[in-house]
Amino acid sequence: MSEFLVSASPWIGATGAVLTTICWLPQAIRVVRHEDTRAISLTANLIFGLGLICWLIYGIAIVDWPLIGANAISVVFTSVIVAMKLRYG
Repeated sequence: MSEFLVSASPWIGATGAVLTTICWLPQAIRVVRHEDTRAISLTANLIFGLGLICWLIYGIAIVDWPLIGANAISVVFTSVIVAMKLRYG
């Protein structure tokens, strides 16, 4: 692996963590504002949420703060979406 890639990898990882975390924020805001969840798959969001929890546990096990932070925030956003889906159908 090139020296540049090795030195840039923490920034690349952090950027990826930020982008994949905030990507759920617009969906969560939209669901809360409009109370419309008809187009959202409960099954997909539950599976995704379980995956996030697995990543969170893994991050805790290896004490990787970017992994912990990104997945903890994503769990919150996904939980809001699932809760609203359960409430509004």
